[in-house]
Amino acid sequence: MDINKETKLSDIIAQYPWLKEEMSKVNEKFKMLNSPIGKIMMGKATIAEMSKKSGMEEGLIINKLQELIKNHQ
Repeated sequence: MDINKETKLSDIIAQYPWLKEEMSKVNEKFKMLNSPIGKIMMGKATIAEMSKKSGMEEGLIINKLQELIKNHQ
């Protein structure tokens, strides 16, 4: 899967369901994805929006996600 700043988190989670639990390793703020509000936000959040909310650079989020996916396989 090609992950870029426009990739929706819901698409990533659909392909890698286990990643939802691992997101807090990328940034502590992503723990909220396991809450009811997080589930709603996950449906429309892109990497770019996650970057704004977390204060992390888009490229860093993408790299961390790719690293988690690679290490899981």
